[in-house]
Amino acid sequence: MKLSPVTRRSKLALGDRDAVLDDAPNEETIEKETAEFVERIVERQQMFYADGRHALLVVLQGRDASGKDGVIRHVFGGINPQGCEVTGFGVPSEREQKMDFLWRIHQQVPAHGIIGVFNRSHYEDVLVVRVQKLVKKKVWKDRFRQINEFERLLTETGTVILKFFLHVSRDEQKKRLEKRLSDKTKNWKFRAGDLDDRAKWKEFTEAYSDAILECSTERAPWFVVPADDKPVRDWLIARTIADTLDGLDLRFPKADPEDLAVEIE
Repeated sequence: MKLSPVTRRSKLALGDRDAVLDDAPNEETIEKETAEFVERIVERQQMFYADGRHALLVVLQGRDASGKDGVIRHVFGGINPQGCEVTGFGVPSEREQKMDFLWRIHQQVPAHGIIGVFNRSHYEDVLVVRVQKLVKKKVWKDRFRQINEFERLLTETGTVILKFFLHVSRDEQKKRLEKRLSDKTKNWKFRAGDLDDRAKWKEFTEAYSDAILECSTERAPWFVVPADDKPVRDWLIARTIADTLDGLDLRFPKADPEDLAVEIE
């Protein structure tokens, strides 16, 4: 089972039933294969860093409690920190609000040789601002084109982009939010605004659907990840990233023969 990239012709399904993968392998298989995929990522990351011809940008989007932090821990936890950068995007600062919406994003794009992970991203500016009516319709609609042009610039200059929408059902989100309230180690994650967003479930579903369909391109595809089952979520994402790294024809640079001819005393 592999994730398929969304295309303009895709019949995008974001209902509650679509948050579960019906034909997923058994728990033992998922655990074993996820470990193998993660090990492949760790091994390829060393060569990716040395090769230095590409950057990899992984975008994680999803509703509150969809599992973005969990993916970062389980899929990227074993990577050499020297070659990985994780960036979280919250409410723009006063200075950032005075700049174009992509200004703060471009500054965090990973350099060649680096794997960058965005926990939320520039897509907040066609999601939250749309649902909360913070900007006019023409503004957020124009941003679809601006995002596609921005991502095209990145891919044409060596950045590989993978975008994952972690699709969680309404019932599963409720369970996870309730756990944040009852578990003292998770209280800090809860905010009252989570419930405001939850109350606008339909509006956010429409916004996510439009953003995914309008901005999934061959160069920078979107993948919809059934995220109610956490191990399945991590298994699907880890496989996609491992396969992508395998397809880059990575290689270690050749050393200068003169350097190799030296004698070490």
